[in-house]
Amino acid sequence: MDRTNDSSLGDFILVGFSHHPLLERVLFAVILIAYVLTLVGNSAIILVSRLDPHLHTPMYFFLTHLSFLDLSFTSSSIPQLLYNLSGQDKTISYGGCSMQLFLFLALGGVECLLLAVMAYDRFVAICRPLHYLAMLSPRLCLGLVSMAWGCGVANSLAMSPVTLSLPRCGHRHVDHYLCEMPALIRMACVDTAAVEGSVFVLAVGIVLCPLAFILVSYGYILRAVLRMHSSSGRHKVFNTCGSHLTVVSLFYGNIVYMYMQPGRGSSQEQGKVLTLFYNIVTPLLNPLIYTLRNKEVKGVLSRLVLAKLSFRKKL
Repeated sequence: MDRTNDSSLGDFILVGFSHHPLLERVLFAVILIAYVLTLVGNSAIILVSRLDPHLHTPMYFFLTHLSFLDLSFTSSSIPQLLYNLSGQDKTISYGGCSMQLFLFLALGGVECLLLAVMAYDRFVAICRPLHYLAMLSPRLCLGLVSMAWGCGVANSLAMSPVTLSLPRCGHRHVDHYLCEMPALIRMACVDTAAVEGSVFVLAVGIVLCPLAFILVSYGYILRAVLRMHSSSGRHKVFNTCGSHLTVVSLFYGNIVYMYMQPGRGSSQEQGKVLTLFYNIVTPLLNPLIYTLRNKEVKGVLSRLVLAKLSFRKKL
């Protein structure tokens, strides 16, 4: 076969779950419901954080950006997946595939870094409480979020063109439900060791380094908690930090497994399940994790609902 760059062939075919027609019907219903709940839950977090002045703090500033990221992350691929699950057409244009790959890598990278920024926020709040607002000024918060966005986009700009330029020898079938990097690397008809090595190096910087920072931050937080004499203070710390640690565990667990061994690290079916988990399940759970464990958010939501009901009664 001709091993020249054949990126101009046109549409790709997303194999997805087409080998299991009955499963597709079930997945369509489940994913549609999960997607709607994800949109509602994350939008509610953003709305609540913006409307209530008491939540205009660095913690909720970062949480708002996390919710926006989750909305963008899941919306970058789930609508296409729902379309493919609803009928026989499994195609996606080359431009659509390129955009999907770029957004998936960029937004995933931003979330890795944003979770590290949120760990720093918790470290300052617990270990340096008297200097919290001084150390996390609005300008610094904006700078940290901008840094996360810049690094995530830069990572995607580096890896997307390299992945898409790999010779495919006419192969059009992507054995996945989206144009994800590991699946596209598997399609190549040349040795991809150099590309996989580059992916690993970049993953160390954008995945493992933030994860190491999070672990170190929580090491200091744990030491501070053990020194507390107040049980109520410990409970409050466990509530706020427990939410963040749960999100970190869900997100990083799948990301590390997938991207630290991108080319041949996991089976194709397993890769689809893992990607579906952090693409739809994690963004769906994040609002629930933060609202169920956070009295402030639950209090604001209750007040907003009661105010809405009171307004309707007056009408």
